[in-house]
Amino acid sequence: MTEGARGWLRRDLLHRGLLVGGGAAVGAGASEAWWLTRRRRLPIAGGPASATLGNGQQDVGSGALEVVWSGRTDQRVVALTFDDGPAPQWTPMVLDTLAEHQVPATFFMVGTQVRRHADVVRDRLAGHEVGSHSWAHRDLAELDAAEAYDDLRRSHDAIAELTGEPPVLFRPPYGHLGGAVLHAAARLNYRLVLWSLQMVEGTFPDDPVGHARRMVAEVRPGTIVLGHDVGTRQRLVALRGLTDMINGLRSHGYTFVTVSSLLGVGVAPTSTG
Repeated sequence: MTEGARGWLRRDLLHRGLLVGGGAAVGAGASEAWWLTRRRRLPIAGGPASATLGNGQQDVGSGALEVVWSGRTDQRVVALTFDDGPAPQWTPMVLDTLAEHQVPATFFMVGTQVRRHADVVRDRLAGHEVGSHSWAHRDLAELDAAEAYDDLRRSHDAIAELTGEPPVLFRPPYGHLGGAVLHAAARLNYRLVLWSLQMVEGTFPDDPVGHARRMVAEVRPGTIVLGHDVGTRQRLVALRGLTDMINGLRSHGYTFVTVSSLLGVGVAPTSTG
C-alpha cells in the first residue's frame, strides 16, 4: 500500500468514527427531546397508553388479567354475544327468539342503557349472562386511568343493581384496548372478552337467510360470535335470521353456551327453558 493510500485510509477511518460518535450524540439528544415532549403532552404512568399507575403499589385486584377471543376446546360449542343494549327496539326480539329455542347468550350491556331501559330486560335474563360494555360506549383507549376506571365502575354498579350480581366479564367498545383500560379492568377483576367471529350484516342487505348461512359456515368449536341488539337498521338482517342461524348450527352438532361456560369458569351450560 502506498503512503498516499495509507493516509487516505487513516483519514477515512477518522471521518467514519466522527460520524458514528456524532450520530450517537444526535440520537441521544433526539431521544431525550422525544421523552421531554411526550412528558409534556400526556402523563406516561396513568395515561391512556400506560397499564401502570404511578410508581406505588398497583391496585389491580387479583394482579392478573386474561384477554380472550375464543374458547380453547374441540367440542362443538359456541357462544352468542350481543352488544350495546338493552333497548326497547330490538332487545325483546332477541330475547324472544332465544327463549323460543332455549338458547343462552351473553349480553354486554352499556351502563347508560341499563339505567334507561332496565325494565326491558328485568326478569328476562334467567339462563343468560350479562357483562359490561362500558358506561357510555366511549372509546376507552383514549381515556386516562382515572377516567377509564370511573367509566367501568359506573357500568359495573348499574349492572349489579339490575341483575343482583356484579359482572365478571368486560368487552371494550370497538374492541379497543389501551393500557388504562387494562388497568381499570384488572382493578375490577374482569375477564376481558373480545370475539372470534362478527356478524356481517352489511354484506347481506335484506337477506337474513344468506347471512345466517354465512355465519354457520364460519363457526368453529369455541367461537365467540359478536352481534348487536342496538344499532342501525341493517343489523336487523342478523336478528331476523337468528332462528336460521340457531337451527343451522344445531344441525351441525353445535351446543350454545354462555361465555363463562365456554371459558370453563365452573358454570354449567345453561338453558333458557
